[in-house]
Amino acid sequence: MKDFLPLSEVADILSVSKETLRRWDKSGKLESVRHPINNYRVYRSHDLKQFGQIGFMFDEEIPEVAAAPEGAYTVAELFAGAGGLALGMEKAGLHCVLLNEINREACATLRKNRPHWNVIEGDVATLDFLTLQGKVDVLTGGFPCQAFSYAGKKLGFEDTRGTMFYEFARAVKEIKPLICVGENVRGLQSHDGGRTIQGMVSILDELGYEILPPRLLKAIFHRVPQKRERLLVVGLRKDAGLKFEWPKPHKEFYTLRDALKKGRLFNSNVPAAPGQAYPKRKREIMAMIPPGGYWRELPLEIQKEYMKGSFHLSGGKTGMARRISWNEPCLTLTCAPAQKQTERCHPDETRPFTVREYAHPNLPG
Repeated sequence: MKDFLPLSEVADILSVSKETLRRWDKSGKLESVRHPINNYRVYRSHDLKQFGQIGFMFDEEIPEVAAAPEGAYTVAELFAGAGGLALGMEKAGLHCVLLNEINREACATLRKNRPHWNVIEGDVATLDFLTLQGKVDVLTGGFPCQAFSYAGKKLGFEDTRGTMFYEFARAVKEIKPLICVGENVRGLQSHDGGRTIQGMVSILDELGYEILPPRLLKAIFHRVPQKRERLLVVGLRKDAGLKFEWPKPHKEFYTLRDALKKGRLFNSNVPAAPGQAYPKRKREIMAMIPPGGYWRELPLEIQKEYMKGSFHLSGGKTGMARRISWNEPCLTLTCAPAQKQTERCHPDETRPFTVREYAHPNLPG
């Protein structure tokens, strides 16, 4: 591990904002120092040992051996979106037998990128999963986070009826896969005071699954040049005698440069492609922001103009009016390259990323 780490990298590692690190610096919780060569403000790597969740970064790196499935295993996915999770399953050697998604454009993307996949477009509540019993080894799904109405002292399967988690649990009940994997945003951990995820665990246990303690995985620790965090809920069918190991995190980070330029990840630059443009005033404002910067880099009056009501709200709002740096992982990609205020601006050109840049260079556009 490097002796010194820049502020932006420490913020990514610890999942806190740069403002939080500055407060910690003032309070003495985590103090920065001046780099002995360039005099930049940095952090000593050994000072991070106090944060137990990143202890692996101080262990000796043991090369991970890629394992292929011993046999032909199958996966079905609900709430499939544009197929990011399904692509990971495919890369791991699993054969996809069904993907369900209600969004028409997402289904068109799935069919274009993987014509051989069985894409079922429509409301998940209308599907009968009993025909897949005995044919699916792994069931996955990124169901939306919705609160439950509690009935009695313990939440039961039927008490979640009307939610998307109910449909996921219904698929588990009808298919009886060896493994079920639920994927969700970080906020599920604290949603409704933690009762939502407690209810999910209870219901999957009721359906015959041993639920591993839910774990938050950070994409930057798994060789992905994006600051995406997702909570994984993994269930193992109790009668199958299965064991599960979480993927081992890596110390090496990939950056936006690795994602879009020839180098460590790809053998060519990302192809040029047309994309969206900012309106004139927005482009004028975004042009003032340097790579790695965001709305706080703007003059005060322009901050107020751009942020509007958000200016007076608490929180760092570090994704707003944000220009990404070549030397950092990208922020979590939003559904559209250009949104109202949450920007992912190109490092050199004052424009949103193109859809081609959003996509993996080795996939169709």
